[in-house]
Amino acid sequence: MSDLPLVVITGASSGIGAATARAFSAAGHPLLLVARRIEPMLELGLPDTIAVSADVRDTRAVADAIAAAEASFGAIDLLVNNSGLMALSSVVEQDPAKVQEMFDVNCVAPMLISQLVLPGMQARRHGTIVNIGSIAGKAIYGDHTVYNGTKYAVHAMTEGLRRENAPHNVRIILVAPGMIDTDLLSNTGAGDVLAGYLGYKASIGGGLKPADVGEAILAAYQMPQQITLREVVVAPTTQDS
Repeated sequence: MSDLPLVVITGASSGIGAATARAFSAAGHPLLLVARRIEPMLELGLPDTIAVSADVRDTRAVADAIAAAEASFGAIDLLVNNSGLMALSSVVEQDPAKVQEMFDVNCVAPMLISQLVLPGMQARRHGTIVNIGSIAGKAIYGDHTVYNGTKYAVHAMTEGLRRENAPHNVRIILVAPGMIDTDLLSNTGAGDVLAGYLGYKASIGGGLKPADVGEAILAAYQMPQQITLREVVVAPTTQDS
């Protein structure tokens, strides 16, 4: 069993979450991986890893998973709030259920899951929370209105959490990726919005790889506890907006 502390990653079945799991496992950390799809997490084949099928909106299920993982591996030292939903559309055409779901998954769930781990981190005066934001939390893009709103909220809440937890020596880090190759677009239907997004990505030579973001998270975490990289914006060099 590893001597390194436990890391929890939500949305770990694909994309940034799976890549971050690989990076931290390679560095020697035990992991708790949480996502709705269990099979892709098991297929990662990572040692000292507990994978749990749970919706991040089900706080009780996540709390139970955390309790079981801490019983096996000790206290959580890092939470990566990575689960996210991006359904691009003009507001007038947006499915009302997707509006609610984006705010619940992107904004509410990270705060409620953070509530589960912060008391222990504060008591130990040690720990880190990484919230995955987006470059869409810094700039407005066409047909991104609701998604923009969720990510602006994540950025604001991350800064608020940082200020609340600075006196407790607990680090709160925002990681905001730019254009990236993940399956986030699976919730955006075929049409002009999707075509425009993919066209721009092709015009800059493609997006980041999830592993690029996973390594950035690992680098920020591996800084000494007294150093917080408050905000890490990582994007393709050729992305101009």
